[in-house]
Amino acid sequence: MSTYNWRKSSYSGNAGNCVNVAADRDGTVRIRESDAPDTTLTATPGTFSAFIRAVKADAFGQLAAD
Repeated sequence: MSTYNWRKSSYSGNAGNCVNVAADRDGTVRIRESDAPDTTLTATPGTFSAFIRAVKADAFGQLAAD
């Protein structure tokens, strides 16, 4: 497995359950949760940007309430 330059979400603070992202050499974005670092999701930059915009717009707020 390649070594990635993982970046922790600024919203994670010092918590143990952090979201990390890294850019892959092929241009894709890798996403992982710090409690399961061997499991990663892969997204295109456009898909990842759309996801971030949806999170910022609170498009998933109802999911958290369920």
